[in-house]
Amino acid sequence: MADNSRSQDASGCQRVLDDVQHFLDVPLKIRAQLGSCNMKIREILELKRDSIVELPKSAGENIDIFINGKLVAYGEVLEMEGNAGIRLTDLHTPS
Repeated sequence: MADNSRSQDASGCQRVLDDVQHFLDVPLKIRAQLGSCNMKIREILELKRDSIVELPKSAGENIDIFINGKLVAYGEVLEMEGNAGIRLTDLHTPS
């Protein structure tokens, strides 16, 4: 009986994929946000090389992942062969 349920789930997933096939190549903007803060113009004008801007997140805390401006997930920053990458750690569930 479990095999029949799995095959029904698989065929249902395939139908959904078939229905949305034309949307799969639509480009979406993904943004990873480490944090944000408010600064006065005076403080911004005083910034120089090696200045530090404090953010309200702790080192090692997850960053926010947005798709088309909507928060969808959280992740951690990784270094991958000299480039930055993000490992998704959790999905955002709106309350």
